Amino acid sequence: MSSPTSKTLTGVWTGMYTYPNSGEPIFFTASLLESGSLVTGTTHETCATIDSPKRTLYALVSGSRGEGYVVFTKEYDGTGGWDHSVEYDGVLNGEATEIEGHWNINGLLAGRFMMMRNPGKEVSVERRVLEKV
Repeated sequence: MSSPTSKTLTGVWTGMYTYPNSGEPIFFTASLLESGSLVTGTTHETCATIDSPKRTLYALVSGSRGEGYVVFTKEYDGTGGWDHSVEYDGVLNGEATEIEGHWNINGLLAGRFMMMRNPGKEVSVERRVLEKV
C-alpha cells in the first residue's frame, strides 16, 4: 500500500516527448513541487534542432493536478532561442509514478509525452531529512 507521501508529484521525473511524424524521442528531466493542487518546477533538455545541437534548454513549469490528471505549461526561458510555451495535459497512474498525455504549441504543433519516476525516491529523501533533525 502506498503512503500519502508517495502519491505527491514532488520529485525528479524523467520524461520524453515526440514530434508528429518523427520516431525520435526528445528526453528531458523535470523537477516538480506539488503544493495542494498546484504544481510548479523546472525542466532541462538537450536541444535536438540542427541549428543549436547539444545546447541545454531550460523551462519553468506551472500547472495543477486533479484526481488522475495533470495539466501544466512549460515556458522556455530563451536559451537556445527557445522562448515559447507548451501546454501539457496528461493522465496520472494510480501510484503517481507515470504521466502520459499530449503537448500542444498554440494549436500549431502537437505530440505525445510520457514522464516517469522512481516511486521510493521522495520517501527516502524525506526519511533522511527527518533522521537528521
